[in-house]
Amino acid sequence: MMIRWHGHSCFEISNGTTIVTDAHDGKSIGIRPPDVTADIVLQSHDHFDHNCGRLVRGSNVKIISTPELRDENGIKIYGVNTFHDEVKGEKRGSNIIFIFEINGMRFCHLGDLGELLSDESVKAIGDVDALFCPVGGTFTLDAEGAWNVINAIKPKVIVPMHYRVGGLSLSIAPIDGFLEGAGERELIKVGNEIEFTGEDIPEEQEIWMFSL
Repeated sequence: MMIRWHGHSCFEISNGTTIVTDAHDGKSIGIRPPDVTADIVLQSHDHFDHNCGRLVRGSNVKIISTPELRDENGIKIYGVNTFHDEVKGEKRGSNIIFIFEINGMRFCHLGDLGELLSDESVKAIGDVDALFCPVGGTFTLDAEGAWNVINAIKPKVIVPMHYRVGGLSLSIAPIDGFLEGAGERELIKVGNEIEFTGEDIPEEQEIWMFSL
């Protein structure tokens, strides 16, 4: 299985079938656009830096932007409705958290989550092997909020996203503040992509930090 980061909240997860999350067009946010062919695109909400699934290559790309439970190519996918801000969507609207299962491994992509999760939402998400979590604040959870949500979901692997990197034109925080709250968790710098199996998922919680 492989995960590759295309910047911001856009990841490519592949194991025969390829899933892309929250595709951006690159130029609108100052970084390189995703160069990817996929079968499925998950879109957490309809903002310009997350809704460019149309640019993903593929002969029959399926763009999913609603939370209904479905089975695509043997991959179970469902969503949990949340908000993009802390005032029930009044500022920035709604957001879908997507959970998908590949070969028994469960992934959760929080999209542009901007609120702390209710007990009901945490229960709906369920057990998670790898959690893709925004940490940059301003439009999403900040570092403190991210750790609150992580501690509620209790994933085995934490993948921070939606933070400031070189060239990014959005006014969000870099990853430093988030990493300051990591405590004794091991930080693994995986580069731009990582190949792994279920045996590589740790017993003790780790942070997998990607780079462009």
